[in-house]
Amino acid sequence: MTEKAAKNYMLKRFYLRHAMPVAVWLAAVAVVLWLFYERVQRFEAVGMARGQVRQIAANCTGRIRNIHVQLFDPVKAGQPLAVVDTVTDSELVDEAKLRAQLVAAGAEAERLSAELIPTQEKLRADTANMQMNQKDNGRRFEMDVDSARLRILDLQATLASERVTLQGLAVQMKISQKLLEEEAIVPFELEKVKVQYDGVTQRVQENERLLAQAKEALTLAEQRRDEFATHELPKPSEDAALEAIRKQIEVQEKVMKGLLEQLAAWEARRAVELTSPIEGRVIPIPGQRNDALQQRPGEEVMRHVGEVVRAGDPILAVAETEPTEIIMYVNEQQLGYLKERMPVELVKTRTPAQVAHSEIASIGPTIELMPQRLWRSPTFPQWGRPVLIGIPKGLDLVPGELVGIRGL
Repeated sequence: MTEKAAKNYMLKRFYLRHAMPVAVWLAAVAVVLWLFYERVQRFEAVGMARGQVRQIAANCTGRIRNIHVQLFDPVKAGQPLAVVDTVTDSELVDEAKLRAQLVAAGAEAERLSAELIPTQEKLRADTANMQMNQKDNGRRFEMDVDSARLRILDLQATLASERVTLQGLAVQMKISQKLLEEEAIVPFELEKVKVQYDGVTQRVQENERLLAQAKEALTLAEQRRDEFATHELPKPSEDAALEAIRKQIEVQEKVMKGLLEQLAAWEARRAVELTSPIEGRVIPIPGQRNDALQQRPGEEVMRHVGEVVRAGDPILAVAETEPTEIIMYVNEQQLGYLKERMPVELVKTRTPAQVAHSEIASIGPTIELMPQRLWRSPTFPQWGRPVLIGIPKGLDLVPGELVGIRGL
């Protein structure tokens, strides 16, 4: 072997023993750097599917009269959920006073009518014994008008009381219908309430017809009185007793008008029916953060019938059964690689596993505290910037489910 060939042989052995490992090491470093770069570029995170949760509350303080649903019941949009009686205890006392005043007004009308009857009898006896004169005729027409007015007052008081009773029976019949659907009562109980409701309805209709007739009679009596007054030559002097009764009738008319207006306003705001704004299921009332540590088991799940709630206090909550979006949180190192409309891959690990493609819908403007379920350790809070991702069709998720997310 020549000296030149020997040198070439030695160089080849040197390259094989030293240069090749260096090249392999450099290639490995390059692959690691490329993989790290790709991992940064194709971020990986864990998101959580969520849907709308609506808390059902009244806009005023009241007492819960009825709740139509149970925990986890499915509900539809617009379905009645609860009835809140917005009348407070003090207003219930006012209602009792109002009823008493209506009864007193009716009794006063009866008293005035009883006072008017002897006067009418006396005038009729006078007209039978002497020739009817102008003054007697005027009194007779005036008494006809007074009698018609008293009749109207009496019917108005009766109608007001019966309408209050009718409203109470209507609410009782609605509650009985719900209880019958839930098989909590027998059909006889509902039929008994219906019979009472129909009976009061017939009395209301009959009294309304009588009231209309009484108003027509009053109109005719006033027309006869006015027509007679046009033919009256000397103006008759008013009898003192009749004049006093007429003034009392006017007072009772004003009192009755005010009581009826109060009753109408009270009935209009008595009961508030709360309906579901969305379709979903009834869930426990979501509490504030750290409230769970202060609550007893079963507390704040749902409110109960008879409880008093303030304006804005949740009575129950309704959650969508299908989530509408996925929220994930990214740290400061990943912020520079995210942008809206960026494609992402969603991985559902629950059986059956699914992989779907979506895109970033929006990125939150601030760094927020992440939900505890997304913390790596339950004892170390984590912060991140929220990112919303739309859920594509066909991806089967439930609210609260964790979803793997990879950038593409």
